[in-house]
Amino acid sequence: MAAQYRGTKTRGPDPAATPPKAATVLTAGPTPPSRPVSLSGARRRTRFTPYLLLLPTLAATALLLGYPLVRNLLISFQTLEPFQLIQHTTEWNGFGNYTDQLTSSEFWHTAGRSVAFTAANVVLIMVAGTLIGLLLNRLGKRMRLLLSLGLVFAWAMPQVAGTTVYQWLFDTQNGVVNWGLDSLGWHSMLGYNWFGHQLSTFAVITLMVVWGSIPFVALNLFAGLTTVSVEIFEAARMDGAGAWRTFWQVLFPILKPFFLSTTFLEIIWVFKAFTQIYALNAGGPEGLTETLPVYAYVEGFGNQHFGTGAAISMLTIVILAALMSYYFRVILKEEDEL
Repeated sequence: MAAQYRGTKTRGPDPAATPPKAATVLTAGPTPPSRPVSLSGARRRTRFTPYLLLLPTLAATALLLGYPLVRNLLISFQTLEPFQLIQHTTEWNGFGNYTDQLTSSEFWHTAGRSVAFTAANVVLIMVAGTLIGLLLNRLGKRMRLLLSLGLVFAWAMPQVAGTTVYQWLFDTQNGVVNWGLDSLGWHSMLGYNWFGHQLSTFAVITLMVVWGSIPFVALNLFAGLTTVSVEIFEAARMDGAGAWRTFWQVLFPILKPFFLSTTFLEIIWVFKAFTQIYALNAGGPEGLTETLPVYAYVEGFGNQHFGTGAAISMLTIVILAALMSYYFRVILKEEDEL
């Protein structure tokens, strides 16, 4: 039995039961060779996909912002006044407009005034907005909702409408502010002209700008605080850290990107502020509250020296870029690290 079993085991399969493999291969046909997958092509497509998605936005930006900027740059190298507009002539004067402004004491006084105005407003906006944002984080639901609605209404009010309200509030004869100060005992403020002096006019403008910009900082800070774990504050409190130390050593490092980006956004918005200053008093009295955007408008459209106004606006962009240089350096450093 063992020999018979071994013989059966070593014997090949029955040809009638199992067809030969060669016949199976012939009936199935040749297998096509597999193509290698091109990883470089797939990676290339993946790398260029974000740029293709950004292409429509970049094209619209170039059309709506790039063309006016280039056109303004060309005008800044021209002598463009009513005579040239009527005659349809182009008079190129090279860097004459830039030379006149860079050697003008009025331009540098206005530039220094603009930088000081921006610095004072941004500091007040960031401090007040941070305090209100922290307050929102500690209030109950009803009071938080009420304060948030007030912030949204202040932020959403058109700048011209807000300027009109402030003109009423600080009116010389019937202003609520003068009446309130007189009621509190400052009788010399009755009939005071807030728009007749440089510092008082700047005080009203600063109040308008800060009032309209605080909501952005406060609401964004509150949104950032919601992402911070409560256990972090509890751990700081258990370690004996006070409110200031908790903010400066715990909260500020976590939300540092928010503070950095918000600060430089406010620098841009305050530096280019035009509506509040011009609508309130047109840069008066005697141009003492003019900032660079207002100065460029008055020189370009008020005095109809369009080439000079264009040169001032281009110099304004250069000064703003210099103020933003630190932020640009931080962004480039972060991209290199990535």
